[in-house]
Amino acid sequence: MNTDRHSFKSDQTDALSLSVYNVGYEKCQGLHSWGSGVRDHYLIHHIISGKGVYKTPQGEYHLSAGDTFLIYPYTVITYTADKNDPWEYYWAGFNGSDAEFILDRAGFTRECPVISADFGSELKDSLERIYRLSGNRSSDLVKMTGQLYITLGILMERSGSQSRSGSTAKGYVTKAKNYIAHNYTLGIGVENATDFVGVSRATLYRAFMEYEGLSPAQYITDFRVNAACRLLEETELPVSAVARSVGYNDSLYFSRIFHKTKGVSPTEYRADALCTKGENKAFSVDICVQKVKTRRFRLTRVYK
Repeated sequence: MNTDRHSFKSDQTDALSLSVYNVGYEKCQGLHSWGSGVRDHYLIHHIISGKGVYKTPQGEYHLSAGDTFLIYPYTVITYTADKNDPWEYYWAGFNGSDAEFILDRAGFTRECPVISADFGSELKDSLERIYRLSGNRSSDLVKMTGQLYITLGILMERSGSQSRSGSTAKGYVTKAKNYIAHNYTLGIGVENATDFVGVSRATLYRAFMEYEGLSPAQYITDFRVNAACRLLEETELPVSAVARSVGYNDSLYFSRIFHKTKGVSPTEYRADALCTKGENKAFSVDICVQKVKTRRFRLTRVYK
């Protein structure tokens, strides 16, 4: 029996916070195998018929129709179709900054990278839609990613594991970090993060100290200051506008926090960044930085 396989592989995989790498369908021959080896992205397989075995460093899983298994990046794995009743599955490979958080919320872990749930035909149909939307135009990539989000949402909804996966200390930290990343410009504080995660301030504090080595308040401050550094380096926004852009309405307070974190003022930081650029690139503008007795920098531009 010949293998029945239909697939698509994208040649653009770095444009979005979640990008489809490949997608397809395969009805395998008996004992058809992949591995041992590693993938450089996440890869979900949803089995619609037949049986097979999935092996990871954490264990061996005997799977059948209705099961969904996840391959983690850079993890040595093997999967093999049953000799007499080989599996048939749809798959989608993807990566991006959103992937880990979403998969954790869907209930996947490295210790148990398998979900067994009654998806009916919903999950299969959603994976098939990704394939039907495939193409390398920018519009195709966005459509595929949109359908991938729907697919992962189905996994989260049907797996029944949302509360379990979000109930661990690591889950609290992951959820809080994603909230901070999307809302730091709004002037949020620790209380907003704890309300979003649904835990007490003390619980979130312990979780952050365990997994990040610093408090939630310090994490928020560091995140904002690092975002401000990028704006100071890459834009000509005045310091007051940079402050507002990272969630500080009081520019003087922002400057004090910045100096405490980086050891220099925002103006001094920008001057250093401009001097570094001037040394590394040929500009028609000379950037001169002069230290004065107050230990502040005076920035002057001499136009030729």
